[in-house]
Amino acid sequence: MTRSATEFGRLLRSRRDRLSPADAGIAVTSVRRAPGLRREELAQLAALSVDYILRLEQGRAVNPSPQVIAALARALQLSRAERDELYRSAGQLPPQDGIISDHVPAGIQRLTARLGDIPIGVFTADWSLVWWNSMWSALHGDPALIPAAERNLALALFGTGLAHTSLRPMRSERGEDAFAASIVADLRDTVSRYPADARLDRLVRELRADSAAFDRFWNTAATAQHVVEQKTIGHPEVGDIRLDCDVLVVPGADLRMVTYTAAAATPDAGKLDLLRVTGGHPIGRRETAL
Repeated sequence: MTRSATEFGRLLRSRRDRLSPADAGIAVTSVRRAPGLRREELAQLAALSVDYILRLEQGRAVNPSPQVIAALARALQLSRAERDELYRSAGQLPPQDGIISDHVPAGIQRLTARLGDIPIGVFTADWSLVWWNSMWSALHGDPALIPAAERNLALALFGTGLAHTSLRPMRSERGEDAFAASIVADLRDTVSRYPADARLDRLVRELRADSAAFDRFWNTAATAQHVVEQKTIGHPEVGDIRLDCDVLVVPGADLRMVTYTAAAATPDAGKLDLLRVTGGHPIGRRETAL
């Protein structure tokens, strides 16, 4: 067992013991022997297996990838300094300035968890989905079933992988191409702000090579700000549901919070209520994330 593996496991256990289930959006329905998160709860939040969490804490799993460390740091709601400490304890360099950050501040995570009545997803500057609540999963399907590297909105719109095939039918009141064009325009702006980000560069190069539509928007789309718009989502259980979609920019973090709401006492609000009860699954059956 290496010293770095032991230190990483110690940090992981101490941060898990510190985080309140309520702050992580987990309902406590029974008496708990410890105030923090259980291993299975951390595993669910980070989209990792319970066995892997156990082996990391015991120092038996060594050299966790940067993607795993980032997922654990988000799930544990670490500050930037604590996140960097976790990277260093694993023998990894923390994310550098000038690179798109996947860090979601603890306050944003608590806000997302406590606004559990509405679907909320948190995206990075390159439109990678890094945080979501249970209502987001109920509306769009569980992102944990998609590999972390594919949880990107541009890949969902223009790619050919699981993110694309899992995307539910969606229509925008602004027209068929308006939403897709706005995402490409936003990526163009992001490239100008993060010219050294290798992940972003690879994403854009691959989509321009593989998607004629993406390349066309890249060459023609003007800079566009996201505005409030109505979208109709084809849900397999409740049918078409028309919702107001808002994109809120998080100051200082370069994150986008995407929310979906419906006016009170409307049929669409009723469908959201049903999703809240069923989790988006047929009544009597609930899926389990991988």
